Amino acid sequence: MADVREYKLLIDGEFVDAQDGATFESTDPSDGAVVGRIAKGGREDMRQAIEAARRAQDSGVWADMPQKERSERMLKLWEIFQAHVGDLSDIEAHDGGHTIRMANLFSVPLGIENWRAIAETANQIGEYEPVPMVDYPAPAWGIVRREPYGVCGAITPWNFPFILMMWKAAPALATGNSIVIKPATYTPMSTAEFGRLVTESDLIPPGVLNVVPGAGGAAGEELASNPLVDKVGFTGSTEVGRRIMQLASSTVKKVTLELGGKSANILLDDADLDVAVPGSLWATFLHSGQICHSGTRAFVPASIFDEVVARMVELAEGLKVGHAMDFETDMGPLIHKTQFDTVQRYVDIGLEEGAKLVTGGERVDVPGADGGYYYRPTIFVDVDNKMRIAQEEIFGPVLSVIRYESVEDAIAMANDSIYGLGGGVWSRDTGRAINVAKRLRTGTVWINDYHLVSGFGPFGGYKQSGVGRELGTWGIREYQQTKFIHVDQSPRKDQKFWFQVLGL
Repeated sequence: MADVREYKLLIDGEFVDAQDGATFESTDPSDGAVVGRIAKGGREDMRQAIEAARRAQDSGVWADMPQKERSERMLKLWEIFQAHVGDLSDIEAHDGGHTIRMANLFSVPLGIENWRAIAETANQIGEYEPVPMVDYPAPAWGIVRREPYGVCGAITPWNFPFILMMWKAAPALATGNSIVIKPATYTPMSTAEFGRLVTESDLIPPGVLNVVPGAGGAAGEELASNPLVDKVGFTGSTEVGRRIMQLASSTVKKVTLELGGKSANILLDDADLDVAVPGSLWATFLHSGQICHSGTRAFVPASIFDEVVARMVELAEGLKVGHAMDFETDMGPLIHKTQFDTVQRYVDIGLEEGAKLVTGGERVDVPGADGGYYYRPTIFVDVDNKMRIAQEEIFGPVLSVIRYESVEDAIAMANDSIYGLGGGVWSRDTGRAINVAKRLRTGTVWINDYHLVSGFGPFGGYKQSGVGRELGTWGIREYQQTKFIHVDQSPRKDQKFWFQVLGL
């Protein structure tokens, strides 16, 4: 991917420049090289995209199409995406800093597979649902009809731009909605390429899918507040999620929010350490810790604490930090200097709070990649769960290992957080692990693994980690209105309940 790619806005089936001609450059987090030049949408561009989506929605060209045909078209697109896995992976590596191994094996293929799962599930669950017949106050039967929400907005983050865009676009489109997507300005390119592939396929009518990269303060706020938009889905920080809720409340829009996390990863005393220790590092250091549900708080029994920490340090120090396009790289760069500075600030805070740094805590110089911001995998011990490094989301490769005496203590500390997005439990006894998982106030708990998300199961957060769910039937329902249709079974006027009440 040596050439600089250029992308325009996708509005009403056409690739167009921003009205003011503004563009911005997207750079490779590995070395700072410019890899993309993208049209920068503003408020007026976003309004045009929303109006196009509204026209498409109201025309019924997609919304009124039979579910079976919508799903079939989406499955044809799945085949197209499958044929472009290599190119999409290169984009995700160059634009988002995903290691090429992760992009090829995880982030891009999983997003494409989730698209397939959602298209198939939407076709299977149907649009009608019967409810029991009633005799009082009058005999009647009824049905529930699931209908498209209308115009949906999607605001996606920079850490996993492709897969998290798919989590919003797939259920919106599968259920007959139109959608406007605003990708993060740090990582717009895989979403723009998705828009190009969809548009060139002619499988989805013009105006049903629109892509408008641009700043959150202009394009994003317009999308969240515009009265023509019926629903907004957002993945990102809790702080920005609060702002989107405020903007959406002006027109009482439905929102789904997948926000921050400070997830607890609990090793029980019977855990298989040959699996649990590297698994705990996988939970934390995937994508250099830039994942909202990363297991950044590891709770370890006092009886095995020293052994676990020693193993963690040895494995962490063996991870290769390097350029994302180097196939040998285990951990790539942080997305930007701003994120690097945030990570370093929290490491300094941890030291000031009295935590002990046992490995990492510094920048890594990668030969030939002077423009990238690389950070060594970092582990703290002697961490009190009340410390800021154990309570606040760092979004970097920083693990706090916290000692516990009893499982009750571990559960209490795990739940002592404003967040509740993910979590892990490691044990040879699956029943015991499930009992612990049931007591964790978090939306997803992995047992003897981490990070793996099923396209057929729900994903989302408790507490300040979010509202609503994505994926599976649960995520599809978030993009459907629920209508009840009542059919009376008393044909004569004198049989009507209201005849007796009002005497009509």
